[in-house]
Amino acid sequence: MIEQIFFGQFQSPGPVMFQIGGFALRWYGFLIASAVIIGLNLCQWLGQKRGINPDLFNDLVIWLVVAAIPSARLYYVAFEWPRYAQHWLNIFAIWQGGIAIHGALIGGTITILVFSRYHQLSFWNLLDVLSPAVILGQAIGRWGNFFNSEAFGAPTNLPWKLYIPFANRPPNLTSYAYFHPTFLYESVWNLGIFAILIALFFYGLRNPEKIKTGTIACVYLIGYSLGRVWIEGLRLDSLMLGPLRIAQVVSITLVLLGTAGIVWLYLLQKNLPDWSERKLVKN
Repeated sequence: MIEQIFFGQFQSPGPVMFQIGGFALRWYGFLIASAVIIGLNLCQWLGQKRGINPDLFNDLVIWLVVAAIPSARLYYVAFEWPRYAQHWLNIFAIWQGGIAIHGALIGGTITILVFSRYHQLSFWNLLDVLSPAVILGQAIGRWGNFFNSEAFGAPTNLPWKLYIPFANRPPNLTSYAYFHPTFLYESVWNLGIFAILIALFFYGLRNPEKIKTGTIACVYLIGYSLGRVWIEGLRLDSLMLGPLRIAQVVSITLVLLGTAGIVWLYLLQKNLPDWSERKLVKN
């Protein structure tokens, strides 16, 4: 595959990693599983430095997988319902692609809030630890789109153009063979944001008075979402809400929320509200 990318035509080798009899391991599933494992280990390492018991992340990752992946799929299906209305069993065929990161973020955020409240952890401290792992996982997971020959952009003749098989091209663009590799743009962008978040994290360990709790989470929202706004504008398969690209609408909203968080922390000099600090009432 490496030779194919750098010495030949830039194109996917196919969605299947290998197959033995009726069993097929798909790149998409392999990459998601790899992102989870790498993210778990990173969270345990960073969490320990922020005073969080690393063993708690073993439980949290189960919570997140159970909540985030289904919510990412349901979010996608909700905006693509005509594709699934007549073949609703395909809703469960997640290995074929078709999950939305914003759906995962919604499900994951709710899960983290419940988890942090249950374990009496600071919600924002936990988010600061998770954010670098999340953006790294997004950078890894985007390559699933490459192997599935999906989520590409408009036709292009740039040197890094991506060849898309005829069967995967939009019906109105079948005469074009090469498209923007938007998965690559987002993966590289996310790696850049990951580097920024890690730098902020360790700078904050040395200078806790300068990097307040919640800053890293807010920078994640701003950084990732700014990239998504312009990359989404290139894509041909955007989830739509009328004339609007829903990912752009959500991303702009997240930029505003992240900016509001930074203003709250540094201009107003206040801590972000942390609902997890309220004690649970047990019967």
